[in-house]
Amino acid sequence: MSASVMTLCVAVYSRTDLLRILHVTPRQLANWERIGLVTSAEGYSFSDLLEIKKVRDLCAMSVRPAVIRQSLDAMRKQAAGVEKPLLEAGASSTAKHRVAFRHQGKLLEPIAGQFLMDFSEREKVLTTTPVPRSEPTPRENEVAAWFARGIALEEDPGTQADAIAAYHQVLEIQPQHAAAHINLGTLYYNRHEFGLAEKHYRHAIEADTRYALAYFDLGNVLDETGRVQEAIQTYKTALQLAPTYADAHYNLALAFEKIREPRKALKHWQSYVRLDT
Repeated sequence: MSASVMTLCVAVYSRTDLLRILHVTPRQLANWERIGLVTSAEGYSFSDLLEIKKVRDLCAMSVRPAVIRQSLDAMRKQAAGVEKPLLEAGASSTAKHRVAFRHQGKLLEPIAGQFLMDFSEREKVLTTTPVPRSEPTPRENEVAAWFARGIALEEDPGTQADAIAAYHQVLEIQPQHAAAHINLGTLYYNRHEFGLAEKHYRHAIEADTRYALAYFDLGNVLDETGRVQEAIQTYKTALQLAPTYADAHYNLALAFEKIREPRKALKHWQSYVRLDT
């Protein structure tokens, strides 16, 4: 099926859909709305979901929501024509817990108004060979359409098999699509097909080693299947990547209680309470 006929990709998602799909708490979303980082709405487009997902991921990397908001405002002022920086320019966190955007082949930290050095191989290519921003290719559009179809089909238990098929279509085109692996893993987890869930969570980690959610979800599978010590190490990795990941502290505390280490559990209960009052 071509991207042009997949009308589900323009579906409107409810507030409940957004919270479930992105693993965001009502408190988080309300806070982002309060500071003007996210627009309050009853319905959201697929591009809205992608934008809010990037907000969630930056917060998980210890970037404060207020800093993200300041960075977006500064980026719009400095980069003419960029209205939605999180979608139009790749965003990443810096050592100072700020946001940097890839713009015109360079890494720009808009609050400071300066370009940064990035020594990854990818950025070496971008810095020495700037390329103009281009429209998505038909292949990229097809991936986005299948992914959106999968999200829409997840809503109804009667169509979840079709959702699984849609995500597999994404992976046929783009085998390293981390988010498709995550969503597949969650669908299999909910069906108690833990072996398949683990497989896709591990593929998500291979695709993106800084994806804290993938480690968290893998930890849940390991815990569910009795490998508590492995789950503990996996939750710890999630927290190394995202120290303010409240749910990871919560599950890690439970895991320590299972192996009768209450003092270690207490540390993470305290962190959880501090992060999510």
